[in-house]
Amino acid sequence: MVDNGNATKSISIESYGIKNATVKYQLTSEQLHEETLQKNQGKEANTGALAVNTGEFTGRSPKDRFIVKDDITKDRVWWGNINIPFEPDAFDALYNRITDYLSGKELYVRDSYACADPNYRLNIRVITEYPWSNMFAYNMFLRPEEEELKGFSPEWLVVNAPGFMAVPDRDGTRQHNFAILNFTKKIAIIGGTGYTGEIKKGIFSALNFILPVFKNTLPMHCSANVGEDGETAIFFGLSGTGKTTLSADPDRRLIGDDEHGWTAENTVFNFEGGCYAKVINLTEENEPDIYRAIKPGAILENVIMDEKGEVDFADISITQNTRVSYPIYHIDNIQVPSIGTNPKNIFFLTADAFGVLPPISKLTPGQAAYHFISGYTAKVAGTEAGITEPVPSFSACFGAPFMPLHPTEYAEMLSKKMKDAGVHVWLVNTGWTGGPYGVGTRMKLKYTRAMITAALNGSLEAANKDNYHVHSIFGVHQPRTCPNVPTDVLSPRQTWKNDEGYYKTAHKLANSFKENFKKFEEFANAEILAGGPLV
Repeated sequence: MVDNGNATKSISIESYGIKNATVKYQLTSEQLHEETLQKNQGKEANTGALAVNTGEFTGRSPKDRFIVKDDITKDRVWWGNINIPFEPDAFDALYNRITDYLSGKELYVRDSYACADPNYRLNIRVITEYPWSNMFAYNMFLRPEEEELKGFSPEWLVVNAPGFMAVPDRDGTRQHNFAILNFTKKIAIIGGTGYTGEIKKGIFSALNFILPVFKNTLPMHCSANVGEDGETAIFFGLSGTGKTTLSADPDRRLIGDDEHGWTAENTVFNFEGGCYAKVINLTEENEPDIYRAIKPGAILENVIMDEKGEVDFADISITQNTRVSYPIYHIDNIQVPSIGTNPKNIFFLTADAFGVLPPISKLTPGQAAYHFISGYTAKVAGTEAGITEPVPSFSACFGAPFMPLHPTEYAEMLSKKMKDAGVHVWLVNTGWTGGPYGVGTRMKLKYTRAMITAALNGSLEAANKDNYHVHSIFGVHQPRTCPNVPTDVLSPRQTWKNDEGYYKTAHKLANSFKENFKKFEEFANAEILAGGPLV
């Protein structure tokens, strides 16, 4: 039986090994919202958004993410703790068990695609056990027009079965949950977890292999926007560094907030059709775009609501990783289509809780590659059990869990594109000033915005072109002046008012960089190695 919703096309999924299922194909966001409520799998917030609880898992499970090791991947993937190999025969057996589990059930099927640039488009079919998982796919992937569905041919298949529990001894998994990519069969299977982020990250991890290997395109875990002058800006940064906040600029149009490709033709395109933002401590004042996007069509995950449907964004009793997904058209100021040209500025965002990195500094190509591979930010006290003081945190390419190739491959592509396009790269510290966490204070958002604005309009470079201060430990070029920013804020050493304490802490952080980079040294060229700290 097939229920087509509002679509004009019928499909069968028996060729995938799923028998006698009731297929609900291409349901609208509104229909999926109602199905979720009817099945008591979610509640409606007072804004009209759908609120769900993802169950046991409220975030990704990196140790349970696998890639099938076969002729395509065996010599290209950077195998290890991030990219864990899985045997082809074990994948086939597990896939058959999942399809048996899904047979006879009511399932939700969606055809969509990734990559806004039609030259790089990847058609995707998503089969989900739950309606809200399918609604997430509607939000996060790009949505074909109804006419396009008539000739739609999926290249990749995603099978999402949160209720299916693997048996590790039998299935070859670590525990009952898993997310596995098979590049030969072009299938992603996800089971044992309701966390929706696994759906989008599975496809984007696949693109992070496909685009550089087969399309000469650099995949980037970043946000991007474009100004009236047509110049694109790219923002890399780990969670908590301000990537979403700083790319949402009222004077610039948003291309996307998480995943992009940079082509050989020097264009930048969004992988996604939506946004997946953290909502911990969300306020309309600090994050107006995200706050206002929480309306019918949005999905809130793992939040606490009162009996009137009002969300307490400060309540982290389920998880600190509370989230909202919504289609990108919930944001007013967007680039349509989600493609930019002429990238001229790249910002590496870090929340340095040690308070030693400058609030903004300019990087050479070698330094840019080094910091890109490092992917530094810091965890502060209270973010994880046992953390009582700042701890350095490194994630290669600002997205290590999603990068199948060795980080130096991505870094060398970035370095070449920087040189070819004449791009400025800036390291921006949105973390602490005047001392480390617990002593200093968080950098004021208005100052960070002013520095980024000055970098984008060229006034920062014009004011400091021959007058940058080279940082004695990190070697980065530190501006001495910036419009609308007090001069003393630009020098972290001066804000400390304690030279001995500053240099001691800076050396400690520099040594952490060096220690982390040891695992990359044998793969990095001389220019990248020279981009590290000077100590």
